[in-house]
Amino acid sequence: MQQDLQTAPRATPPEETPGVWRRIQSWDSRLSVTKGLTIVTLLTGFFGGYFQYLNSYEEKVGEQAKADMATATKTFIEISNAFAEVQMQQEIMLGDFAGALNDRLDAGIRKMDTKAANDLFPNYIKARTALRQNSAVFAREAEIYVDWPSDLTRDPAAPRALNQDPLTEALLDAYEFDCDAKANLPSFEGTFFDGQKHGPANEPLCTPAPGEKKTYVDLCARTGGNGAIDPGKDVININWWSAKHHVLTLHYCFETMHAKLRTARIWASQNEVSEEARQDFLRQKDHLRRSLEHQGDRLNAFMTLTMSQLERIRVRYRPSGFFCHVPLVRDAIGVFSNQCLPIRTAVNERG
Repeated sequence: MQQDLQTAPRATPPEETPGVWRRIQSWDSRLSVTKGLTIVTLLTGFFGGYFQYLNSYEEKVGEQAKADMATATKTFIEISNAFAEVQMQQEIMLGDFAGALNDRLDAGIRKMDTKAANDLFPNYIKARTALRQNSAVFAREAEIYVDWPSDLTRDPAAPRALNQDPLTEALLDAYEFDCDAKANLPSFEGTFFDGQKHGPANEPLCTPAPGEKKTYVDLCARTGGNGAIDPGKDVININWWSAKHHVLTLHYCFETMHAKLRTARIWASQNEVSEEARQDFLRQKDHLRRSLEHQGDRLNAFMTLTMSQLERIRVRYRPSGFFCHVPLVRDAIGVFSNQCLPIRTAVNERG
């Protein structure tokens, strides 16, 4: 019996399932023999190449972020300074002319206002000429360097019509855009513009209801004389979330104000002003001041929007999270969203 137990085969314990590291060592030994390479070498090469690609990508994104911020900031300062200069000169000219016509003021004050306006006039003409020359370029720069980089939903590679945004100063003039109408002043509250053409032209669409708030204007053409809507012309849209549209309306309304200040310009240029023209100016003085205040509001709205869009450019290029730097995890996330891309083209933060 004892001999049988000694000669009986012993039960072989079950082999343990090899772990991950043991498997790697096994593959490593096989590759070492057959290929002269090791699995560690392959993995090192894979991860090294991955992180090299990631660093290269983020360096290019960082360079693009710097370029976009630099050009957007330059555009903001250049346009703001150009409009601030001419609008300030209009305000000074209006104030000086009103002071010169005020008989209740001391004669010395009136002479001082007259001389100040005479000295200002050549600089105003020069600044206005430069703005008139550059206004169309300013509008395009605002679109290219502010609107496009700050649009988190814009895909540069997506096909789009070249005339997608038809708004021009010529259209504002043809549609007789009223710069002083409350409904035509910039607003960032209420319904957002959906990017679609609205129409056909009718009174409910073209005349906002009292208290209605929108971040855009549906502008309709009206026939001369009675102000009736012209149904034969398309509705054009002014989107107050577009820096380009701000620049177009700013310059159009500046030129409108320039025309209203004709009598003051004649006086500032040291030419004779008729008594009838003086009296008409005095009757319009308060209205002209309100118009200049509206111009100030328009410029302030442009600067407010542009500073907000600069922040959106920073958001677009913000660094991605930790998991976006883990090999394969980043790629898995990329299948479902653009969350791991420093350039986020599919996130809309307005809504």
